[in-house]
Amino acid sequence: MIALDAPSRERVDAAITAALSRLEQRSARLGDGAAALGAATRAAAADGKRLRPALLVAAFRAFDGDADRQPGVWDVAAALELLHTAFVVHDDLIDGDVERRGAPTVGGRFRIRARDYGADARQAAAVGDAAAVLAGDLLLFEASRLVATAAIDEGARAAMFDLLDEAMLVSAAGELADVEHAARADCPGTDALLSAAHDKTATYSFEAPLLAGAILAGAPDAARQPLAAAAADLGLAFQLVDDLIGTFGTRRQAGRAPGADLREAKRTPLIALARDTASWPQVSSALAVAHTGPIAVRRAQRELEASGARDDLVALVTDRLRRARGHAASPELPAAAVTLLATVAAAIEGRIP
Repeated sequence: MIALDAPSRERVDAAITAALSRLEQRSARLGDGAAALGAATRAAAADGKRLRPALLVAAFRAFDGDADRQPGVWDVAAALELLHTAFVVHDDLIDGDVERRGAPTVGGRFRIRARDYGADARQAAAVGDAAAVLAGDLLLFEASRLVATAAIDEGARAAMFDLLDEAMLVSAAGELADVEHAARADCPGTDALLSAAHDKTATYSFEAPLLAGAILAGAPDAARQPLAAAAADLGLAFQLVDDLIGTFGTRRQAGRAPGADLREAKRTPLIALARDTASWPQVSSALAVAHTGPIAVRRAQRELEASGARDDLVALVTDRLRRARGHAASPELPAAAVTLLATVAAAIEGRIP
């Protein structure tokens, strides 16, 4: 995917470090538990890919943004990274994950801490869950605080808060829908699952950063509509590719054991597409035992491929990328923005496993 250049990465990382160092220092005065929470919160935001800041900065430059006039652009970019980190921390809690990419999550760290001071398994889980809730909340506030204190025009600040407000609400709705879909006795329809996939990711990961960068650069209103439309399609395509990676990707691509989504019985658009095929009985049978191990996972993968669902989902990704490129062709967008959107679309396409 698109990445920050080294100088921009330094500026964004410096803003993130300053915000979380402040939090860590203040937490240290409140006792050992609070100090541990501050340290865990800071660790959760370390060494990420910085996709959202990269999209914001790229859009800012594509619309001829001047960082000398809007020096707070780095703080806003950092705020979107902290928003993402907050969602990841809460998502780990919702999914019951105690590790992410081989390292303990916030909840995992506090389970270990609780066991070290004598808590039993139930108590340790309760402590870990509480810490994850609180760390995510602190990160959400830090994201808002960065926008509130950023050195940007007041009109732009109001627009940034509108974007942040929408991103938080839509993402929360998408996460809840995802959880409820998994709990239903019946499998939700493809449209419902596509809507949840969009809401979980597209608004805060693509629409908010691209629009934030454009607004901070002073992009006219006429340019924002096609940019937002392209961003929405790119965001959904990105999430659908993530679903493909979670089902068919390698350990390197997914950052965890292959077929994790199958083992966790996630209700994704891929599963809904398979349900609409004549092969659903075989797919359903394979999915029912996918949690038992790698051989069962591989069988489920084969059945999904044989059903045609994988090809159908790739076709959906291709269609969303086609739509995004169509929106990007708007005459209201500068050439640099068209190039940026084309680059992002190509990067998403290149992630398909």
